[in-house]
Amino acid sequence: MSSRLEETPVTLDVQRLKQAALVRRRRLLKQNIPLFIMLIPVIAYYILFKYWPMGGLVIAFKNYNFADGIWHSPWVGLKYFKLLFSSSNTLQIIWNTFWLSLLSLVVGFPVPIVLAVLINEVRKSWFKKWIQTIIYLPHFFSWVIVSGIVLSLFATDYGSINKVFKLFNIEPITFLYESHSWTAIFIGSGVWKEMGFSTIIYLAALTTIDPSLYESACMDGATKWRQIWHITLPGIRHTIILLLILAMGRVMEVGFDQVYNLQNSAVADVSEVISTYIYKIGLGSSQFSLTTAMGLFESVISCSLVLIANRIARKFDQALF
Repeated sequence: MSSRLEETPVTLDVQRLKQAALVRRRRLLKQNIPLFIMLIPVIAYYILFKYWPMGGLVIAFKNYNFADGIWHSPWVGLKYFKLLFSSSNTLQIIWNTFWLSLLSLVVGFPVPIVLAVLINEVRKSWFKKWIQTIIYLPHFFSWVIVSGIVLSLFATDYGSINKVFKLFNIEPITFLYESHSWTAIFIGSGVWKEMGFSTIIYLAALTTIDPSLYESACMDGATKWRQIWHITLPGIRHTIILLLILAMGRVMEVGFDQVYNLQNSAVADVSEVISTYIYKIGLGSSQFSLTTAMGLFESVISCSLVLIANRIARKFDQALF
């Protein structure tokens, strides 16, 4: 009897704590109801436009036609995947996609980091804001505008560069009709358009670095290069790895707008990529099952690259998930 009396206060305390936690949760729920309501359109967007369309991937395993619809079209198994990989043209398209994406990653990924570090070292605030605006502005241009700028610079007949060459009696150069020069222009235009966005992200990450670290390094006689190498870059290492993992997921996704607006038949051997193939064969020739198989293959490779990059980052305690 005495033992029960001794246990009763402890039990009551536990019950009170549970009730207090329940009341606290209910209070937080009521306080955050406006936030949950604001979140509903976001959830609806992802369900309707990201997750629901995934059901259409079944088309890759069916002989799809409009009359039978997605669910009633006859199953063909892996027929279209075999058809894809038995064609040398398809393998060339996959290689073009991978090669252009890899070049864009290797060339374009370090540029925002360098720009962010350089801008961070600028002491004149008005000059820093001016530079940020200049490099960030192209991000808001559509690829139609950017391709128009590229054509006005590199076109054979009316391009500004060839007009300058003509003044010095130099023969015009067909920049947009040679594979190597077209690839360089493609990579350069992509870097120019998107470098400002990533630079802003790195600049935001640089603001989290403690200024006293630079003061201590300066007192110890560290040069500017040593400060950047041992303080600045380690300070934004997590952001760099995060953006690298996300970039790895886009290795097989060359932007349709950029390629479609810049490509021409003369450089089709290097400019035909998965996105343009899906557009031309899927929508132009109505081969939906074939292009769905190509899109599914692209998604699987992209997901695999993200998982591999994240696994490597985990070994350095910098994993995204």
